[in-house]
Amino acid sequence: MGLKIEKNAVDTFSSLDLFAKQVVEGFITGLHKSPFHGFSVEFAEHRLYNKGESVKNIDWKVFGRTDKLFVKKFEEETNLRCQIVIDNSSSMFFPEQKTLNLQTPNKMYFAVHAAAVLLHVLKKQRDAFGLTLFSDNIELHTQAKSTGIHHNYILNELEKLLKYPDYNNNKKTALTHVLHNVADAVHKRSLIIIFSDMLDSFDNFNDVLQALQHLKHNKHEVILFHVFDKKKEIDFNFENKPYKFIDIENLEEIKLNPKEVKARFIKARTEFKKELYLKCAAYKIELIETDINQGFEQVIFPFFVKRQKLH
Repeated sequence: MGLKIEKNAVDTFSSLDLFAKQVVEGFITGLHKSPFHGFSVEFAEHRLYNKGESVKNIDWKVFGRTDKLFVKKFEEETNLRCQIVIDNSSSMFFPEQKTLNLQTPNKMYFAVHAAAVLLHVLKKQRDAFGLTLFSDNIELHTQAKSTGIHHNYILNELEKLLKYPDYNNNKKTALTHVLHNVADAVHKRSLIIIFSDMLDSFDNFNDVLQALQHLKHNKHEVILFHVFDKKKEIDFNFENKPYKFIDIENLEEIKLNPKEVKARFIKARTEFKKELYLKCAAYKIELIETDINQGFEQVIFPFFVKRQKLH
């Protein structure tokens, strides 16, 4: 299964919504041609027929097209509430790129486009969706709604993150504080989708886990997309020469040759990743390791799997 988008396709679209539509349609086309062709991603008002239930609501037109039995959904069956939570701290604008596009994204560019893709799916499914942006505090929080006006408003807020990026504002991350606030602010059971590089979690690991537990305690389902640039932030691939590394959230500087610390860096990252994965699994939180250079299938497919489980 492979999602192919023409080079610089993002830059030719007039809006995030057009981009999202192409990505979703391409994904579904690829899915039907893949080993996952039996996986249901029928939109809007259908679900698979369960053996033994009444046949009166079977959609025979869909059966004629797909050779599968689908039942028409009623309004109460289609209701999913989803809150998309995006880390807007300064570290999300790494790595610096001369030109931001699909081939050379930073973490924020990827997260914004991934969120737009999920919003397109939610809109097609007539689900309710909201948006939360945060750094050291919540910067924007909307209630979950399913209207077209609300969809356009959220897309406009996402586009602002690309048009007016906070490269130099040195905004820190306070994931723990924010997740507790989100848990309290979202009153109805929802699917909480988080996009974050989790950089503040190294020093506050247990506190972040407690905040994630708070979401689960309030009956929310959680998907955590841990976004990163694998080449630089995981594999630590830099040229063998001296560098000056600057923490763009607190402006601390350090001069070193990456070769001297690469082994220790990778060991620390690997241990953190393993511990985070084990804890999230224990709390039944979906943790998705998300390399910003590997496209959007890694976001869409886990979302479809989770959504199908919730119905």
